[in-house]
Amino acid sequence: MGVRAYPVVLPVDGVQKLIDLLRGRGLPVVGPTPRDGVIVHAPITSLADLPTGTGDDQAPGRYRLRARGDGALFGYAVPASSWKHLFLPPREVLLGDGPATDPVPVALFGVRSCDLAALDLHDRALLRRPAVDVRYARRRQGTVVVAVTCTEPSAMCFCAGLRTGPEPSAGYDVRLTELTDGGHRFLAVPGTPLGEDLLAEAGWDPAAARDVEAAADAVRDAAGRMRRAPRLDGLREDLYGAADLPHWEQVGSRCLACAGCTLVCPTCFCTTVEDTSGVRGEDARRIRVWDSCFTAAFSYLHGGSVRESIASRYRQWITHKFATWTDQFGVLGCVGCGRCTTWCPAGIDLLAELAAVRGLSAPPGDRRVTDGTETG
Repeated sequence: MGVRAYPVVLPVDGVQKLIDLLRGRGLPVVGPTPRDGVIVHAPITSLADLPTGTGDDQAPGRYRLRARGDGALFGYAVPASSWKHLFLPPREVLLGDGPATDPVPVALFGVRSCDLAALDLHDRALLRRPAVDVRYARRRQGTVVVAVTCTEPSAMCFCAGLRTGPEPSAGYDVRLTELTDGGHRFLAVPGTPLGEDLLAEAGWDPAAARDVEAAADAVRDAAGRMRRAPRLDGLREDLYGAADLPHWEQVGSRCLACAGCTLVCPTCFCTTVEDTSGVRGEDARRIRVWDSCFTAAFSYLHGGSVRESIASRYRQWITHKFATWTDQFGVLGCVGCGRCTTWCPAGIDLLAELAAVRGLSAPPGDRRVTDGTETG
């Protein structure tokens, strides 16, 4: 039985009820939780597992948690990790001895709009093409999503500029918007019949006009605080025309080729396959592991690597995200989460480099580089 008028308002204990209802359906619930000085996605059972009253400060090469001084459950920007490890594990056995159990459906709790868009990108690449990744498909089957509107973007976020946030628009069963003005509560909207059922059981109050207005204001405020954005018009053509720019060497001189950006990126899904055997030769395994276009071995063909320099690898990565990904899948390969810049040990700013390359490859006066935002 579902409710008929939306949105509705959940009290804080209604959010706990949602978690309980999901677990009662036999679904492991994975959500944001503080661990070792960062927020990660891990199994949760109650509100006590969430990063209550915790905010974050992010900058190029810097991530710090801080106390907010309130009881906000989702008062931070994107966590350090994305959700991709749940459906595309960093390491899995394809052949040989390995886990024999079938994956069970999982409930994702507190998914931000950028990460929701990233899941859709993986679905495009791994589910919606003729060659389906069967292991990914098994893990994705039956996934339940409780999304949360992002009202506290970091200085590195730019989802608003890519139209992937800050408010989730699709792909969720329930969407929550946390409100702390005039009482701690959550504006809730279902996205599926299952979401309606969950809300009907969670306990709710009719949403007042002030609740709806407060949620809309929070979304507008979050979008307005994102001062950085790439300019999208002509982006693909500019990058294709920038292949021989000397600027790539400047970026390459700073890049450590550590692959950290691709590991934290919610859309990167490159893997490689390794064959191993025991010392006695009595057993063998084929293992799929995450890989990165920043490693020399990634583009290795018979006789050597196609991209020997770090500069060429950085060029490949950024061009793929903002140009060739569009050719392959019809959308950009970036969702604006900013993790690549936050977790780069050299503090290389994706948007600043993108703007610099476009400024150098475009006609004089057409584009100029600022602090990572492109202006006409």
